[in-house]
Amino acid sequence: MAPIQTQWSRLIRFVAAETSRVHIGEPIDSSQDVGLSAYQGKPIKAYEIIGSALDPAAHVSNNILTVARLLTPLSGEEIKLVRCLGLNYSDHAAEAKMAKPAFPILFLKPVTSLIGPLATITIPKVAQPPKDHLPDYEVELVIVIGKAAKDVSETDALDYVLGYTGANDVSFRKHQLAVSQWGFSKGFDNTNPLGPCLVSNRLIPDPQDIRLKSILNGQIVQDGTTADQIFNVRQTVAFLSQGTTLKPGTIILTGTPKGVGFVRSPPIYLKDGDKIIVWLGNGIGTLVNDVKEERGSVSAKL
Repeated sequence: MAPIQTQWSRLIRFVAAETSRVHIGEPIDSSQDVGLSAYQGKPIKAYEIIGSALDPAAHVSNNILTVARLLTPLSGEEIKLVRCLGLNYSDHAAEAKMAKPAFPILFLKPVTSLIGPLATITIPKVAQPPKDHLPDYEVELVIVIGKAAKDVSETDALDYVLGYTGANDVSFRKHQLAVSQWGFSKGFDNTNPLGPCLVSNRLIPDPQDIRLKSILNGQIVQDGTTADQIFNVRQTVAFLSQGTTLKPGTIILTGTPKGVGFVRSPPIYLKDGDKIIVWLGNGIGTLVNDVKEERGSVSAKL
């Protein structure tokens, strides 16, 4: 099957200053890190894309719009399912003193966990105080599926990929390590930044050659490459499609490299007032998010 051919190279979703409505577009400056520019208050101009992000026939118009607020590249209605891999980097498995998995470790997230660039990461009451629950950062490459994939081979797997974006899979380690299933600890509302750019598959022919970093309060805490993935993008798409249809709009978080906070001595954890930045290369760009603790009494404890 032929790869998906988009007419756009980098897609962003945003509220336009000219219309106060949501649009999708292609940044005029192909080298601009739109997430960093949004954080720095620098202007972002984009050619409006006519159509939807999931429609390969969507085309780039000559209409120029100004970004007033940057959003996640796909809307909540477009995202069919959020699939995530855990323990998928060799260096991360080593720092956590865990054996490399024989098969991909899969968990799911609700769409309500997703937030956009510059949105606030919320530490919920059930995961407080942070020093006990260890909220953690995880920079991740995200695969966006563009056409229905079922029982695909590794050879053909990339033909089903629309493009790639970035994420910060914020994880709450006390809840995660208490049980074998990670969906609860990684699925709280407003905890998972996504974006800023959706980069077309044709601009990233080799998804195993992408740099990714996390910077917490100005300190680089993660600095890795997707080359260290245990299950690469081809293997991940092929495996997850066995017996299961991956619908267009399915997104797959592919794991994080070494440098996470909970294995450090002493542990590093996210807390009220922190600023966490994750960056991915190859045109994906930067997510900047503040951290706030939800106020009120804790409703449940472990």
